[in-house]
Amino acid sequence: MRTLMFVLLATAPAAAHDAPSGWAYGFECCSSMDCFEEQDQNVGTESSGFRIKSTGEVIPYADKRVKMSKDAKYHRCTRLGDPKMPKSICIYVPNNGS
Repeated sequence: MRTLMFVLLATAPAAAHDAPSGWAYGFECCSSMDCFEEQDQNVGTESSGFRIKSTGEVIPYADKRVKMSKDAKYHRCTRLGDPKMPKSICIYVPNNGS
């Protein structure tokens, strides 16, 4: 049984935690899990930072949790990948920041 399990694990492709558009979320943000593409209408910008409308969380622009997205979408990482969690581990924002 152990041999079969080893063979299955050794031959399985590595499962990267990727955005739907194909780029890999950074390990430093969420240990390669817990990230998801966020709906554009759920993220707003205001003078103090990025507001997650569904939770009311505001992440300041200069916060180390703000990362640049490698596509034109917002992505957010939360504990267990749950969009309802009130605190984000990090947020990926489009290069234009909007």
